[in-house]
Amino acid sequence: MTTISERPSKPVLLTGASGALGTMLAQALSAQGWQLRLTDRLAFLAALPDGAAFTLADLEDEAAIRSLAEGCGTILHFGGVSMEEPFDAVLGPNIRGVYHVYEAARQVGARVVFASSHHVAGFYERGVTVTADSPMRPDGYYALSKTYGEMMARLYWDKHGVESVLVRIGVSRPQPTEDRMLTTWLSHPDLVRLVERSVLAEAVGCIPIWGVSNNRRMTWWQGDAREVIGWQPQDSADPHASAIEGLTSGDPVAERYQGAGFCRKYYTRDLPAGR
Repeated sequence: MTTISERPSKPVLLTGASGALGTMLAQALSAQGWQLRLTDRLAFLAALPDGAAFTLADLEDEAAIRSLAEGCGTILHFGGVSMEEPFDAVLGPNIRGVYHVYEAARQVGARVVFASSHHVAGFYERGVTVTADSPMRPDGYYALSKTYGEMMARLYWDKHGVESVLVRIGVSRPQPTEDRMLTTWLSHPDLVRLVERSVLAEAVGCIPIWGVSNNRRMTWWQGDAREVIGWQPQDSADPHASAIEGLTSGDPVAERYQGAGFCRKYYTRDLPAGR
């Protein structure tokens, strides 16, 4: 974790603060002495951490997001729909919302740490190695919105010089609970350290990083830019193997692809697509 001397010199805006990961990050970063502005369209149900202020706001309210970002050095964008949903449900918060975040970042001169997802590559088959430069194969509308967000980040870097760290999060929970997570799990402490380094690194440009812990079985996702921020995962799913190995969904579509159940939802093909 960071020390007080390493904390950001400017406030940090965290969207999606009322979600599971947002609440966890708010508590962990405030404990490091960070000055946080928290926002979500839902109430913050946990005790408000010291040094944090919460504002109820919708990502679709461009003026509200711009106002919250004023004076901030970084926007941690963890807000929006976080599961596979119909397109109309994703459109507002995840498409217009990410535009509002990047416009705010441009106007106030902030860096963005974008909570992307491994689901941008969800329709690669398991075992296929995907690098940061591999073509995206999103596994649903949620993943499509994360693909859009990554392209928005690239546009705002090329056109406006807005820096971004694109964190392609695997599955971040307190501990892995099924076989697939022996590959994809990202511990909460590893995520906190990743966010810390993404904010505190001197210069980042626009870089993707696979958000996954040091899991022996993770051979799918390779070739990111973690050395730019100086992050290496310290935790591993491996000690949980004896308890969860072999616990699968049993669904042939979900077990075929890296995106698992996100691939299965709304799936209508008779035969799977080839590689």
